[in-house]
Amino acid sequence: MSLELSGGEESGSMRPPMEPTLWQKSRPGARGVFPPGISPEALDGRCPEQIRRKSPLALPELSELDVVRHFTRLSHLNRGVDTHFYPLGSCTMKYNPKIMDRISEITGFRDLHPRTGPEGMQGLLEVLHTLEESLGHLLGMEAVTLAPAAGAHGELTGILIARRYFESKGDRGRTEILIPDSAHGTNPASAAMGGFTVRVLPSGSDGGVDLGHLAETLSEKTALVMMTVPSTLGIFEKDLLKMVAMVKDSGALLYMDGANFNAFIGLLRPGDLGFDIVHINTHKTLATPHGGGGPGSGPVGVKAHLAPFLPSPRIRKEGERYSLVSPETSIGPIRSFIGSTLVLLRALGYLRMLGGEGVRRVALYALLNANYLRARLSGTLPRTGSGLCAHEFVLSAKELGAEGLHASDLAKEILDAGYYAPTISFPLIVPEALMIEPTETESKETLDRFAEDFRRIVDLARSNPSRIKEAPRRTPVARPDEVAAARDPVLTDPASLHLS
Repeated sequence: MSLELSGGEESGSMRPPMEPTLWQKSRPGARGVFPPGISPEALDGRCPEQIRRKSPLALPELSELDVVRHFTRLSHLNRGVDTHFYPLGSCTMKYNPKIMDRISEITGFRDLHPRTGPEGMQGLLEVLHTLEESLGHLLGMEAVTLAPAAGAHGELTGILIARRYFESKGDRGRTEILIPDSAHGTNPASAAMGGFTVRVLPSGSDGGVDLGHLAETLSEKTALVMMTVPSTLGIFEKDLLKMVAMVKDSGALLYMDGANFNAFIGLLRPGDLGFDIVHINTHKTLATPHGGGGPGSGPVGVKAHLAPFLPSPRIRKEGERYSLVSPETSIGPIRSFIGSTLVLLRALGYLRMLGGEGVRRVALYALLNANYLRARLSGTLPRTGSGLCAHEFVLSAKELGAEGLHASDLAKEILDAGYYAPTISFPLIVPEALMIEPTETESKETLDRFAEDFRRIVDLARSNPSRIKEAPRRTPVARPDEVAAARDPVLTDPASLHLS
């Protein structure tokens, strides 16, 4: 049992106090800084009359000490990978080496103005070109773009490349993209944004794509088949090579959603399997903390026949010099500048630090940890799929419905146990899903503690479901009324409403 739960079930609530908002803490006249007074006359000629404020700016008034303590206390309430285990499926909330923070702070890169011309950023272009080559080698792809700002942006980029490819051949009849129901949820949205019709491929009883349905659905209208490898069920398709052959025979292209790259990095290359396009998330797999809204990076690799259509600008190496070019065949720029450069800098540093053998060990430990935890949790809740899993596995809490419980109830009890909860209710094809991904960076001791607590929680759910329904008891906020919040959301701090 973990330290957080030592002593068995606690009596009563151990809920920490709510931290007041800055508006609630505001005191008239409190100041953190004391700028020199500026009279309205001093603004003449500096601030146009039409944009001057006619009343004071409505902000809370606090001392510097109040502000520092407020945000420090909030940080102590936060769940982060530096303080808690994240069994958070699909998002790879893993620990990242702190040396990568130092690399991203190298002033020559950090302080470079985004509009600097190629002659003024030869060092950065060398770094990015080197990363393109490194990722191309790992992916088995002839060309890579670093421009996409996230995984879903990479999906859209790949889809636009596929569309331009077929247009260049005069084939405008391929209007459909086939996507398995076990794919990442962003795939259909990206396909629709790219102007395609989405057709869903159902999974068979083993969690893999139904090959018979794939054969029936493939047609001269199929432009792309998007595969998440391994799937959101944590499964490598056992018939993947058969699927590749079927897609190729139809004349369509094959796309790999490589967001789960840590499950196979250094072990297999999508290009060798027959994929034409693949995106990965360097902000998940290659040493940038994921979450919080960014920044992100979703490089896309393509085979040689698609390279002319990659977004511009492209980095070109001529001798020892680097330049930026925009080929006429390109789909054009897909974002400002040339990528999330500091995220990409971390990615190259991570790959160089690990080396070839270290990269392989990332995948091996991701697979080992997931399968070890899967075995430790065997018999707790039913799992979707059988045999070995990839980097994650999916359990179903559906059977606890007889006790009036849902996956979200277990998640709240897991919070009380001192862990961040796993992804729940996804993938959608699994009722009451709990997607558990330990990642490659957790120790056996951590996995053992989580397994013991998870077993205890499931046993408690069966023996005393009302107890589970009271969770969480150790968080500042109790269970919100989700129905009331959806029907009558409060979007403004009431304490601020009296201010103009």
